[in-house]
Amino acid sequence: MANLANLNTFDPFADAAKGDDTAVQDGLVHVRIQQRNGRKTLTTVQGLSEEYDLKKIIKVAKKEFACNGTVVEHPEYGEVLQLQGDQRENICNLLTSCQLVKMDQIKVHGF
Repeated sequence: MANLANLNTFDPFADAAKGDDTAVQDGLVHVRIQQRNGRKTLTTVQGLSEEYDLKKIIKVAKKEFACNGTVVEHPEYGEVLQLQGDQRENICNLLTSCQLVKMDQIKVHGF
């Protein structure tokens, strides 16, 4: 009775608590669309590596797609790119043509 092995002090959630919050957990770049009011939409890109200058990516995207955009700081997701309009296909093509990410690393969400 004194030889119980399952009473060891093992915390199964210890590794989850010490995870690094700076990197994206699944390694994917998430491209989402959000409905604003009426026909207006926002395209958000989350999960790009921190080694890239996101302001330069936004600058190129704004000129290429003829839309407005910005980099916002999200408390949970870090820095997120926001573009006006439905730019999901355009931003995926831009990121892959500039070789910032591979096509299998992009996950597109939305309608």
